[in-house]
Amino acid sequence: MSDLGDFTDHAADGGDDSSGTADSADSSAGGGTETNAATAADEFESPAVDPQGEDIGIGTICVSQGLRIAEDEDDTTLRAYVTRGNRSDIRIGTYLLASYPEETGQATGSPAGGDGPAGAASDETLFCRITGLEYAQQYHADDATEIHARRAMRRDGIDEADFKFIASLEPVAVLYDDDGELKRRMTDRVPKPQTVIRTADDTEEIKTGLKIPEDGVFLGHLSVGGEKVRTAASPPTIDYPLKDDYEAGDPLVFRHSLVAGGTGSGKTHAAKNVLRQYLAEDRTYPMDDGRDVQPAVVQFDPQDEYAQMHDDNPELDDEFARRLERENIAYGGVEKTTAFVPKVGDSSYAAGHHRAEQVAFTIPFSMVHENPWLVAGSGLNDNQYGALTSVLLPRFRDQYGPDGTYREFTTFLDDPALREELDESGRVHEATFDAVRRRVLGFGHVFDQDARPITDLIHEFVRPGGLSVVPTYHINDSRATEAVVLALSSLLIDQKLSNDPTYDRIKETPLILGMDEAHNFLTDADSVQAGKVIRKFTEAAKQGRKERLGLFLITQDPQDIDDAVFKQINTTVVLNLGDEDAIKSVNIPSSLESKVPYMEKGQMVVYSPDNSEPVELIGLSKCLTRHGRD
Repeated sequence: MSDLGDFTDHAADGGDDSSGTADSADSSAGGGTETNAATAADEFESPAVDPQGEDIGIGTICVSQGLRIAEDEDDTTLRAYVTRGNRSDIRIGTYLLASYPEETGQATGSPAGGDGPAGAASDETLFCRITGLEYAQQYHADDATEIHARRAMRRDGIDEADFKFIASLEPVAVLYDDDGELKRRMTDRVPKPQTVIRTADDTEEIKTGLKIPEDGVFLGHLSVGGEKVRTAASPPTIDYPLKDDYEAGDPLVFRHSLVAGGTGSGKTHAAKNVLRQYLAEDRTYPMDDGRDVQPAVVQFDPQDEYAQMHDDNPELDDEFARRLERENIAYGGVEKTTAFVPKVGDSSYAAGHHRAEQVAFTIPFSMVHENPWLVAGSGLNDNQYGALTSVLLPRFRDQYGPDGTYREFTTFLDDPALREELDESGRVHEATFDAVRRRVLGFGHVFDQDARPITDLIHEFVRPGGLSVVPTYHINDSRATEAVVLALSSLLIDQKLSNDPTYDRIKETPLILGMDEAHNFLTDADSVQAGKVIRKFTEAAKQGRKERLGLFLITQDPQDIDDAVFKQINTTVVLNLGDEDAIKSVNIPSSLESKVPYMEKGQMVVYSPDNSEPVELIGLSKCLTRHGRD
């Protein structure tokens, strides 16, 4: 992947560098057939070709197999002949423009262009992309012969004069001028035959054609086939931002994002760079009380990588920084980064690879009253879950108060008299009681440890402009890890969605809830607990826009994330994925699906219907904060 040296101020090596000489038959006829010269002279006035002239564009629209624009893209036929001097520069995915000509002279009944400049450019332009490339025979001759093959084998180079080079095009939009402002609409006009096509090399035209917003949260640079799209502007690259302004529609951060990529694809690098933009000092969101508030980010971190965002990246030199500033990209360590370390049993956390402050905390058992499934790690059926929530926990709360501990709860369940009483009264069968008791055991190392309860740390945990990282790498018990992550995320979600919150700090602060390895917590599982978790996150996703709550999910197994949550994701960023099921699950267009297994580190596909057309991007080659264990 190229460095940010790609920002260098120089014009693109465009596809418009044609040879400057007309091809004998293919250039003048746009790939037409042979004609009898005498007959042509009788019936038509042959156009003169100036051998000293300079070609404009890379070719022309051709009608050899029809020319049709239709509502159904399968019925659309749009092809272009590419002249010989431009063929080596053309790639699938390249963006092209074809101007619609003015119909001069038709008002007087004369043919188009009868008295005026035929084909004069109008203020409307077809914006399209190449979807297929092929060579076709120009003359009716068999080139699959021994003579042709031997002649080609002995020749230095390939002579393309006998072949047509045809590009299949997909119409994307019609660009038009509206009182000096460039706008787009759906394709509703067919271009004229022989219309000159040219490579799109203007930033405004390309952004308008692809519906890319002018400003927002930087994700990467527009690319085609792994190469950045270049323009004649300065800088020559085209940035891709996510909408982040209520005037342009709801900020997409609160419509939720998913970053999916396999091991080594650069997904953590990409996720850090995106989160760094949300933590920029000048990024704020309006709240209902009229205040503009910086967002808080809470990031669950199973590999202990995100607390490094506290530190600058030593590989980010001054030159790179200047180029970032030129594109208004936030960079550098986030000083307000704190690692909130869960205290679980005898596990110890030692981070020698970052300088962020560390704060230990524990999960108080009192949180279980609001989320009983936190102690049902082995799975409860409906009957058992009902006994826990409707009988046992309320009975325990009445006896020990709202601050009763986990140790007291297990002692409470060890009482044989309670078991017998509930069985005889018909409220909880003894077998159900025993099943619940077995399943809630084993959390003694999770709840009420020797550290401050997280509920006492809310003011520090959720801070405007601050990054709170919850590392779980040091926890060896997967069930304990799940309990910690779901307890904290449920606390944040419940308070965000509550009309009568206990913690106003959470309610009144824009919040981005980041979850790495999200497939481990939001999986489609057949259990009561999983169903409760999925419903909670689905509701959070649905109301996030209103409550200023954004989910930022990161995963290498997107197919394992429950569909109810997945359907609420508006922005999907896909890096390299090798698993076919994983690729199918992210629901990107089929034209981009096929590229995903071949993408290099840092290359990505972005599918965000409310932001732009589906596009390819290349992320920054350097992380904007510290990254890696060096």
